[in-house]
Amino acid sequence: MSGVAGFLFVLFLFPSEPVNAYKNTASILEVGKRYDLEINFDNFAIEDFSGFEEINKAKSVVVQNGDNLAMIFKRSGLSPQQTYHVSKAGDLAKKLLKIMPGDVLELQIDPQGQLISLQYPFSNTDTLVVTKSDANTFISKIETLEVDTRLNYTQGDVTNSFWNAGLKANLTNNQIMQVAGIFGWDVDFALGLREGDSFYVMFEEHYINGEFIENGDIVAAQFVNQGEAYTAIRYDDGNFYTPEGRSMRKSFLRAPVNFRYISSSFKKRRFHPVQKRWKAHRGVDYAADRGTPVMAAGDGKVIKAAYDKYNGHHVFIQHGENYVTKYLHFTKRKVKNGQTVKQGQVIGTVGSTGLASGPHLHYEFLVSGVHRNPRTVDLPKAEPIANKERLKFIDIAENRLQQLNNNKRIMLAMN
Repeated sequence: MSGVAGFLFVLFLFPSEPVNAYKNTASILEVGKRYDLEINFDNFAIEDFSGFEEINKAKSVVVQNGDNLAMIFKRSGLSPQQTYHVSKAGDLAKKLLKIMPGDVLELQIDPQGQLISLQYPFSNTDTLVVTKSDANTFISKIETLEVDTRLNYTQGDVTNSFWNAGLKANLTNNQIMQVAGIFGWDVDFALGLREGDSFYVMFEEHYINGEFIENGDIVAAQFVNQGEAYTAIRYDDGNFYTPEGRSMRKSFLRAPVNFRYISSSFKKRRFHPVQKRWKAHRGVDYAADRGTPVMAAGDGKVIKAAYDKYNGHHVFIQHGENYVTKYLHFTKRKVKNGQTVKQGQVIGTVGSTGLASGPHLHYEFLVSGVHRNPRTVDLPKAEPIANKERLKFIDIAENRLQQLNNNKRIMLAMN
């Protein structure tokens, strides 16, 4: 029959079910009997999807070396006019001037090749969103994901080096350097560590929607060196203090360069390897790879930045009235005469210019014009926490110390 398809229909009923539900005007359907079911498809409407297409096209673009917004838009089929309008989408859009290789831009483009929106995740939590408005202009905003901050804890014992002990305690490379920086004014991490020294570190971890994103700040730490414990608490200003509020930071760095070893110490008499004669060695030689950055040991003013055949490229810095530091044998100088510098600022790079047998930094420390051993001289301390912040800090310090000690007890019980 035209337009009619026949289906074989078998009805299965359990004895407990009433057959009256399947009664019609002619008969009652019988259990186990086959019936033809006639269905007419002439009245069924079939949707035509042939003309359907996606409204907008999503495009993910990875920033390449040398890329800028105009080049990315050109590769994506967008016009220079659209590049211009996006770049003028408010101050926030200026972040697009700082895109780096490896960054990703998410583009939404309509069938006419016009940009509808752009998304640029510039951090783990923040995304720049540029969208086209009803007035055909572009507007920008920052969307920020909510971050859940949790505290984690680790500890370890030094056997041969702090670096290896830190890795064994699951600290990241950056965290190991942070711990060394926190205690670097009090602990000699190059020559002063002993087997049995220990460390305890409490730090933040950041999560988004339950997924780990990154490590946050170290909030409290303790380092036990040769039986003496040093404890540091991070405050809201980003600096570390003792539990009593004294700054962990000193006015001078103990060593102004990341060195491999000390090749020559402060001595009254030393045989000079180049001049081949005995003379006083009034500083410390830190052997390091050529080009290693050298930092200003403290805040001050450059009183000399020059070159001569003995000192090579060198820099002298005045710190207040009583202190002068000298840095010799640079490959390059990074500061000029009269320039003001901050502690930790790079002032040059390790080299072997002048009378030097190999790449190293020769470092001198003078107090009131008298040379002192940079490794043993008593360094003036930085300012303590401000009086107006003291009560707030003490509350934070007590809480952090309790958390640190609780974690130490838990780890001790587990072991």
